[in-house]
Amino acid sequence: MNLIDLPYFAIGIISGVASGLFGIGGGMIIVPTMLILGASSHSAIGISVLQMIFAAIFGSYLNYKKKNLNLKDGIYIGLGGLLGASFSGTLLKYLSDISLTSIFLGVSCIFFLKYTFGIKENVVKNNKSILQKNIILFIAGTFTGVFAISLGIGGGLLIAPILAYFLGYDSKKVVSLSLFFVIFASISGIISFSNSNVIDSEVIHKGIIVGIASMIGVFMGIKIIEKMKLSSHRKILLFIYALSIFATTHSLLRKLGIIVF
Repeated sequence: MNLIDLPYFAIGIISGVASGLFGIGGGMIIVPTMLILGASSHSAIGISVLQMIFAAIFGSYLNYKKKNLNLKDGIYIGLGGLLGASFSGTLLKYLSDISLTSIFLGVSCIFFLKYTFGIKENVVKNNKSILQKNIILFIAGTFTGVFAISLGIGGGLLIAPILAYFLGYDSKKVVSLSLFFVIFASISGIISFSNSNVIDSEVIHKGIIVGIASMIGVFMGIKIIEKMKLSSHRKILLFIYALSIFATTHSLLRKLGIIVF
């Protein structure tokens, strides 16, 4: 690794911490940062999805060791993500750079508002049958996989409210399942991207650097979440959203020629 790669290594650590803390792929940080560094939306998304494989596998391993991950639930939601993400390359291939940036900004704003005004977790006792629960897990994974990987955001932030509302899962369980889901979705997404000729050798090189660094960050994030209060957890998440929205808005305005800096 040379000095040119240091920014990508730093980005990987930061995104890894976010993955460990919130069960996300890290794309909310990586995509806008890569856009600021001059990458196209397609390259930024490719780098983001590639690093997710490293962060999600390592993070899920740590969660499993700590007995915070239910593998049976994870398999159903992961298989859904595998199916949904298989269509991401086709979607990415036919959307323009500006369209992708605009969609990413829209998704970021929606979830920022959702978390700002707060959505209480469903505390009603989950009385669904095992079959109903597994169907919900699979559908949630499929729906999230289609859109999340196409935007390079992994899907953890999209899938968390679904699991909390329909199945009444607590935040700790949601984080571990979300991160496990990212394994399936990101691998399927990379295969789809490759088949659609969306990624190249430069994207792979940068994605691996960010991915290796993200493993360090994931370890740190999981250690932090064990001691963090729920209120602090939410404030940090909102701060990450705000930074992402600011950076993506700046990039979109620059692509549209509205600003030049």
